[in-house]
Formats: sequence, structure tokens, C-alpha cells
Amino acid sequence: MLQGFGTRTVTAIGLVVIAAVAVFLLEWNLQAAIIALVGGIAAALVATGTGDQPIESPRPPEVVPQAPVPHLQEVIEAVLGPVLIVAEGLVTHANAAATGLLGNHIVGEDVRVAIRHPGAAERLASPLASTPQGPTNLVGLGARDQHWEMHVTPATNGQRIVHLIDRTGSYAAERMRVDFVANASHELRTPLASILGYIETLGDDKAGEDAQVRGRFLKIMFDEARRMQRLIEDLISLSRIEAEKYRLPDRAVDLAELVEEVRSELLDAQARRSADIVADLDLGVPAVAGDRAQLSQILHNLIGNAMKYGRAGTPVTVKLWSDRLGMVRISVADEGEGIAPEHLPRLTERFYRVDPGRSRAAGGTGLGLAIVKHIVERHRGRFDVASTVGTGTTVTVMLPPHAKTSPPPSAAVRSTNGLSDAIVIKR
Repeated sequence: MLQGFGTRTVTAIGLVVIAAVAVFLLEWNLQAAIIALVGGIAAALVATGTGDQPIESPRPPEVVPQAPVPHLQEVIEAVLGPVLIVAEGLVTHANAAATGLLGNHIVGEDVRVAIRHPGAAERLASPLASTPQGPTNLVGLGARDQHWEMHVTPATNGQRIVHLIDRTGSYAAERMRVDFVANASHELRTPLASILGYIETLGDDKAGEDAQVRGRFLKIMFDEARRMQRLIEDLISLSRIEAEKYRLPDRAVDLAELVEEVRSELLDAQARRSADIVADLDLGVPAVAGDRAQLSQILHNLIGNAMKYGRAGTPVTVKLWSDRLGMVRISVADEGEGIAPEHLPRLTERFYRVDPGRSRAAGGTGLGLAIVKHIVERHRGRFDVASTVGTGTTVTVMLPPHAKTSPPPSAAVRSTNGLSDAIVIKR
């Protein structure tokens, strides 16, 4: 009957009814009780103002929808490295990275068979420790030079989570750092020992008084000191190039003009074999986006190597052109003994020399091609070495053209050498 009214209204009406019953019982006057009842109900309706509002029925508690729990396989697939779930010594789950490394057959196998490594077998055969253990280093898993860290974590119901992390890059970087420090120390120690030895010899009264001996020793000391100076300059240069490798050069550099500038510098310095430099330049080549000083350093290094290792009296050819893809190419070719194929992949390693004795005698530091490679990488270009034993070596650098330059409408080709601009090169 009272379902159409609000809670406060029902309460007020109930109190009025109780009051009316009290009046009837006290006064035994039915008429007064009815008047009190009707008037009280009306007053309650007016006072509450909720006669037209329904009673709010209690709402059931809201049920928050539960997100579906992801399957275990979906969870481990989200991990980038190889992950295995092991129960009672058997592999129950493995993500794609794990099967790609160890094979698709590992699910259901004994984990010591799945990860075929003595270090892994020893760790996985031991019981779970109450305290966390460090990672186990695995060398040669997957490939001979690969380094992995194996982490084993206990899970529910006696399961284990085996996670493999590839540390090959970190080990390679550390090995390069150690090798670099060792090689640099060796390269500096050798001339320094020579200088100290000759100084000690000149300190002797007899050797120091002989002008001819003194002059010869002083020249050797000077050459060794210059060698140390070149090495330190190359190390500083390499460090600067690496520090700037993420800054893309954006200035337009005319390589034809730069080749002529470098050739003139070598001629003015009366460098050995500078007259053998021959330039075959396509003047229609667009400018490249680059660092002029670093591109000049590339040319000095490549032309210098060609003059050192090419046969005397043969041309050192510098060629500039654009390929069909729009890349600007510059090559330096010599006619020397060439380089055996097994040495080519390592030519850009720091301090790597095909013939260490000959390289040191020629004044090389072993860093020239490493510097060239890093400069080319900074310029977002490519670097290629082609060589034939007994014929010679050609080094080619490919660089992207500057975005705001284009080749002139008429492209001329000019061939020059150190003596005359009228000599045509025969290829």
C-alpha cells in the first residue's frame, strides 16, 4: 500500500498513526482519533514533500567484471629473450625465442637435454636454493662466440622459470676495449722505449761526442717522437668522431673542389709520390651533406695509403661520380701488391695491419681505415674495399647528396694529374 511513497514519508505516517491510536486510547473518542489521523497524514505529506516519490529499494552490489587471466604461454611470449618453464625437470612451456635458439622439440624434453651446456646442466640439476643465486654464464650456446646469462627463478608448485639473456654485445664491447687499451699501450711503449734507449746512449761521453752517431740517433728519436705524435693525434681524432657520430652533418661540400684542394696540399708539402695522383672528376656530381674537415681527412687517409702501398711510378687514381641511385661515389685506387681476401673483413679494426712491419716502416698508425669507417658512418654513407693480389686495391666511399643541391645542367668530366690538367686517364 505504501510502496509509492518515500522512506521519510512512510516513517512520518507511521508516527501519525501511532499518535492517533494514542488519542483514541486516552480519550476513547473515535472522531478525534480519525481527525488526528487524517490531519497528521496530510501534514506529514506536506512536510516531507515526497508523496510522489517511490521508496528506493536497496540496489544489489555492483559486480565489477573480471579481466580474463592471460594464459601462461601468452605471458612468456611477451618476453623478448628465451624463456622456459620447467616442472619436475621437464620443459612444459617455451616461448618463440627459446624454440628459435634451442629448437622446436624442447617442449616435453629434459631441460638438461634442451639446454645442452655443462654449466646449465649443473645449475638445473641442483635443488632450488632458499637464497637468490646469481646468473650462470653460458658461452657457445647457439653459436661459438655467443655469451648468455641464465637466470633461474623458483615459481609455484616447484616449477622453475629459466630466462636466457644475450650478453654477446656487452662481451664484444668489453673485449674491444681491452684490446684497444693493450694495442694503444703497445704502440706508444715501443717508440718510447726507443727514445729512452737512445737518450741513454747519447748520455755516454764517447757516443755523445761523435757528431755522426749523435745525428743518426737524434734523427731516429725524432722519427719515433713523430710516430707517437701521429698516433696520439689519430686517437684524439677517433675519439672526436665517435663523440659526434649522432650529429648528422648538413653542410653542402663540393667533393670535386675538395679533391683538388687535398691534391694541392700534398703537392705543396712535397709528399712522396704526390706527383702520381691522378684525378678523374665528374664536375656534374652534386654536393654531399658533410663535414668538410672530416671528408678531407678521409681523402688524406685513403690517398696516403695508396701512395704508401702502391708501386712506385704507378698512378694513384681518385675518381668521383654519381651512380644510378643518386649516391655520390669517390674511389681511390692504387696499383700495388693487393690484399689477400682473408684480411679484407678486418681492415677497419683499430691497429689491425696486413703487414705490421711494413706499415710501421711507412709511418702508419693502424688507425687510418678505422677513422675512415667512423666518418663514413657519421655521414650515413657506405664504405667498400676491393682488392686483387698482385693488381692493386680500390677503396670506394658512397655518400648521400645534399638535399638542397642538384647537379648543373651540363655535366663536364675533367681528368687531371699532378703535372698537367690535359692528361686523359686510360682505364
